[in-house]
Amino acid sequence: MNRVPVPVEHPSAGDASESWPYDGERLARMLANEADMSFPRRADAVYDFLRIGPRHRVLDMGCGRGFYLKFTRELYPEADVVGVELDTPLLDRARSAVPGVRVLSADVRALPFADGAFDRIVFTEVIEHIADDAAALRELARVCAPGGVMALTTPNADYPLAWDPINRVLEVVGAQPIRTGLLSGIWANHERLYEPEQLARLAADSGWIVEEARAFTHYSMPFIHNLVYGLGKELLEAGALPPSMAAAADRFNTDGNEGSGLNPVRIGLRTLRAFDRLNDHRPPTFDQSYLITALKLRKPTETNA
Repeated sequence: MNRVPVPVEHPSAGDASESWPYDGERLARMLANEADMSFPRRADAVYDFLRIGPRHRVLDMGCGRGFYLKFTRELYPEADVVGVELDTPLLDRARSAVPGVRVLSADVRALPFADGAFDRIVFTEVIEHIADDAAALRELARVCAPGGVMALTTPNADYPLAWDPINRVLEVVGAQPIRTGLLSGIWANHERLYEPEQLARLAADSGWIVEEARAFTHYSMPFIHNLVYGLGKELLEAGALPPSMAAAADRFNTDGNEGSGLNPVRIGLRTLRAFDRLNDHRPPTFDQSYLITALKLRKPTETNA
């Protein structure tokens, strides 16, 4: 496995004996409607890192519309799952997507939880939006139990040209990236993007042990970020797609029903997966362009703090 170019500590035994077996095949079936070709890989890393168990208290920090909340609840129904989202308009969407789940609005820099309140933390595609990222990581370390694990994912600063050609060209010529609107691409509402070494050192300096690092997605369909998020997501949320296409694009549908093979959305998904298979044959290394960095972080115990 490729490793981030900073010291990575050997993983501790933790409480693996208390966790459920990780079912990657089931997760893949649940992701049948996912159009973001990088998402299945980072979701796989999140659950592989966390190894959630029946008595674990799980925090989904920056839960957004509730995607990880829904998946966590379905994969691990006996775990205690809580979602936190600062963007209040998204709270009702999360509650609707996952009925009965606890979701509240709070700032990651000042969470309303006791020290050590959670055993597992999902922190995916959030840190790049936060102005004071170090403060966020320190606060998450505070609410994580000693020996607990956090899965962190974020876009890589050296992302593939094909993923977002417009912003990549702007960066090369020294111009500011586009952060809002249809053409914002990978930089949409982001404070920064991270080099993997920078991210790992930030986590270590904020009280975490970096146990594992993974890099995902070097090969991609050109302009895919703009097509999926700038165009497709907006059409779906505006109700502008025909019902059959909207159903095929519904990422909250986790029953594995892919619909008709002639559905334009299904044809598009097959095309994206054909591109993505190149990443199976030639996984990216940390010294080349790739899209997502995923870190497994552990809160030190009293004996190794």
